[in-house]
Amino acid sequence: MAVSKDILNTMQQGAEQPDAGKASERDRKIIRTSVIGILANVFLAAFKAVVGLTSNSIAIVMDAVNNLSDAASSVITIVGTKLAGREADRKHPFGYGRIEYLSAMVISLLVLYAGVTALTESIKKIIHPDVPDYSVVALIIVAVGVVTKILLGRYVKRVGESVHSDSLVNSGEDATLDSIISASTLVAAAIYLIFHVSLEAWLGAIIAAVIIKSGIEMLRDTLSKVLGERVDAELARDIKRTINSFPEISGAYDLILHNYGPDSYNGSVHIEVPDTLTADQLDQLIRRVSLEVYHKHDVILTAVGVYSVNTKDPEAMQARQNVAKIALSHPHVLQMHGFYIDREARTMRFDIIISFDAADRRAVYREVCALVQSAYPEYALQVGMDTDFSEEK
Repeated sequence: MAVSKDILNTMQQGAEQPDAGKASERDRKIIRTSVIGILANVFLAAFKAVVGLTSNSIAIVMDAVNNLSDAASSVITIVGTKLAGREADRKHPFGYGRIEYLSAMVISLLVLYAGVTALTESIKKIIHPDVPDYSVVALIIVAVGVVTKILLGRYVKRVGESVHSDSLVNSGEDATLDSIISASTLVAAAIYLIFHVSLEAWLGAIIAAVIIKSGIEMLRDTLSKVLGERVDAELARDIKRTINSFPEISGAYDLILHNYGPDSYNGSVHIEVPDTLTADQLDQLIRRVSLEVYHKHDVILTAVGVYSVNTKDPEAMQARQNVAKIALSHPHVLQMHGFYIDREARTMRFDIIISFDAADRRAVYREVCALVQSAYPEYALQVGMDTDFSEEK
């Protein structure tokens, strides 16, 4: 049963001001953190470039280039946040929240580009090596950069996790990686000063490989979210707990949530209700459920399906228990729900959730259907094979 426009309008009006304030505060945190990242990275890049060029250190120069890519990442984060905050319109009725995933993807590609560039330059230096010339001032600047990037990385990542911004989390992880890179240049400098062995070019190549690996991992994680990941299990449990709190509802199943940006969900669910409810009572119940879920979890239920439950037939209620026992005896069946017997039509209907761990989910489905049919040959089965979208048990 689809939720009507007036319900959605009521939801939006009822929480418009709090939600707008919450979104605005989130955007301010992201932008403020990104500006801090830009200033810090530009400052570090300038000093490291001077140090790297004067000391003839390819590793430090590559480190400076990496800082510039971090500054560019912060700029992209700001732009992405601004664009993602645009109001929904006719062409994009679900809003522009997914732009944040695209900005995180661009940041991943920038990190990859920086890594490939660094690897190319390092290989050139391995073939045609230069002798570095370190100074105390240069090493002190690099050491300050290490400490700065450690603090910046922790701060940016912490803020990113608190506001659920993949762009900030990626930038924070990259900054933490940069601190390791900068520390490694100090180690190379110490080895050269003590043993007069230059590891600059080889260190640059290792740094580049680490950067490339990090970029690939960031890109993989972002693409996974764009494709659509399983909803957070805790959020799914909380929503179903809220729905099950209504006395008329005996179960909430098949919860499917579609993500339209960080913390922006639309979805659908099935509820089990007594077969004695009238259409008017059911209509009121669905409206109350939809409003409660929106106000508590900021999730818009665009559709609420209904499973009727036998309440006047003791034999049907006993059959439900028997069928559940048969279905759940299979190790790959996670749940049985939506059970109903129509004696006049001689039909028995229910749904089963089959785990992705099963080698052949359809084979499991056929096996369960055969077992139930054998136990109840007088009924025509109508069995739905569901997917564990939210790890339902």
